[in-house]
Amino acid sequence: MEFDEDKFVTLLGKLVGEAKFLQNNPPELVPVEDRSARHVLEVLEPLSVEQGGPLLLQHVSFVEGRGNIIVQYPGQPGGGVISFVGAHMDVVTANPDTWTFDPFALKVDGDKLQGRGVTDCLGHVALLTELFRQLAVTKPQLRPTVLGCFIANEENATLTGIGVDELVKRGLLDSCKQGPLYWLDTADSQPCIGTGGIAAWQLTAHGKLFHSGLPHKAVNPIELAMDAVAEMQRRFYQDFAPHPEEARYGFATCSTLKPTQWSYPSGSINQIPGSATICGDMRVTPFYDVEEVIAKVRGYVDDMNAHPDSLAKGQRGPYSKYELPDEELKGRLELKIFDNVGKGVACNLESKGFKALVEAFTEVLGDCKPYSITGSLPCIRDLQEAGFDVQTLGFGKLAAYHANNEYGYLSDFKKGFQVLVALMQKYQEAVAA
Repeated sequence: MEFDEDKFVTLLGKLVGEAKFLQNNPPELVPVEDRSARHVLEVLEPLSVEQGGPLLLQHVSFVEGRGNIIVQYPGQPGGGVISFVGAHMDVVTANPDTWTFDPFALKVDGDKLQGRGVTDCLGHVALLTELFRQLAVTKPQLRPTVLGCFIANEENATLTGIGVDELVKRGLLDSCKQGPLYWLDTADSQPCIGTGGIAAWQLTAHGKLFHSGLPHKAVNPIELAMDAVAEMQRRFYQDFAPHPEEARYGFATCSTLKPTQWSYPSGSINQIPGSATICGDMRVTPFYDVEEVIAKVRGYVDDMNAHPDSLAKGQRGPYSKYELPDEELKGRLELKIFDNVGKGVACNLESKGFKALVEAFTEVLGDCKPYSITGSLPCIRDLQEAGFDVQTLGFGKLAAYHANNEYGYLSDFKKGFQVLVALMQKYQEAVAA
């Protein structure tokens, strides 16, 4: 099978041209994935069983306008299944004012392809479509069935009942348990073998508003919040130090807790405010349980609330205190964990699916260098816990994910096509051995 660059670029241009209507940031922006799906179906429906071809097609919707596509190229009875899932038809938002070109029109500059969704993930939608088009045209004899699933709602996984979660719940992907499930939504043309869990947090420090010229009469919530976060970090890195498995999987960082946003009530610059809020997130390698991490962090805050003045160690000066005994007043910390808690994934490095993946990358690219990051991929831990052998790969550029002026390279997708073809062959050889 040979990658058809013209057909790939043409389809990608149509998909990026829909990206304005695929932005997923509710309630303001709700994607209509069927605008992507219709372009995929225009390519694949003429090759369907209904029209004399080999492809089995399903367009499955649980919410109007927000469909998923399942396509199968049948193999031999009892030959198992190799599946490609995760190529999603929604995108993150793009502000045209911050781009140097129109994000909703594909820009082709030699090998460089630019536009919202090129890397994440419309480029993979076009790549998977081209793979199944080629399978249907060339009709290779394969032992395993090849299944592809184009999904809705990946960029807002907190909203359920729309995409892959509902497909799994209804048993529509059960056949994928008969072989490896390759999640096609990562980057840099190598297997991604580990991802991080995530728990976003908000810490609000409540103090006493007062004139800044009389700091001994105030409880400064800004200082309290800073000291509290420093103590949270100190204890976090003691309790969740680098795990031995992180080196094996090549994680770029260990588990982390860090602040990312700061806010406080408006007021005069010579006024100590009554409260201050710091937000951030925890990224947790899959060798720690996210819920246990959250429970530990809650315990840190409870301990600090019991003795807030233990945080005042003089580094803020002699008059910065978090308790005012004469007024029976203590500074108080309030921790909130947001709902988007997710678990990390460590892929099974002993499975036939992973070994076939290594062989395919090595054959096409000359080597295979799996990597792990504490970025999160929604859904895939749930798939793993449901019994799927989840492996992840992709051919976008990590530096372009969710970024302004998003881009990818045609040559990377071409090599990606060759990897997918080799992967089917290597897996077939593995199960036949």
